[in-house]
Amino acid sequence: MLVRYKKALEKIAMGLISLMPQEKDIKRLMETIHQYEQNENWTLFLWKKGDEYVGAVGIAEENDAAVIQHITVIPSYRGEGVALTMLRQLQEMGFKNIQPNEDTSAFVQKCITILKEVD
Repeated sequence: MLVRYKKALEKIAMGLISLMPQEKDIKRLMETIHQYEQNENWTLFLWKKGDEYVGAVGIAEENDAAVIQHITVIPSYRGEGVALTMLRQLQEMGFKNIQPNEDTSAFVQKCITILKEVD
């Protein structure tokens, strides 16, 4: 289930986002979290499976598109379709036009192709 980020989940969110290669630096990571907190066009969602947060997807709303800024899953849950499920749930929430940014392009394009094949 996608859960919208709130301040109480900051440490969990930082841990998940830090799994992305470009977010290893603590200063950049703090700036990223601040961006999700301050920019009304940026929204971070955490994926909760049972009692555990296992993934995150961050979007920037641009015109009619949801541009994926961050998408990550903890290593022990990779390969189980968590990222696909997060993207599918974004579509169900009304974000029909999902696009990657430069950092997420290769992975998100692969996921979008799979989602189109399934539909």
